[in-house]
Amino acid sequence: MRSNRCIKNLLKLICLLQKNSQNKCCLEDGCTKPFLGPTINSICYNTRVITLYKKDGSIFTTTYTNQETIQTSSFFRVEKVFDDCAILLILSEENGTYTSTNQTITVSLDCICAIQCISDVVVENLCL
Repeated sequence: MRSNRCIKNLLKLICLLQKNSQNKCCLEDGCTKPFLGPTINSICYNTRVITLYKKDGSIFTTTYTNQETIQTSSFFRVEKVFDDCAILLILSEENGTYTSTNQTITVSLDCICAIQCISDVVVENLCL
């Protein structure tokens, strides 16, 4: 099956934007600033939270373990995109605050038909 290039390219762009926001150049201003978005006086976000949709139109969810209990999430951070797959960090959400679960999932891009960008946020405790 042919992979979805549109989804792959979008995930690669999101991953690149996140990588550019993880270093000191995030505070640069002017033409050399390596990202679009906030100025030096704004928060420098490190994550673009996404939700994925399967081909049947339903939201893609996965489970993760949180203090020995099983939780479900549909919120992710793109970690790496390669070939026809993406490695996604599973995020937990509580009252609009996103937290890293430090657990990842590998997703076949053939199974995904849409991406919804939720928001740009600062996710604490990223193990990058």
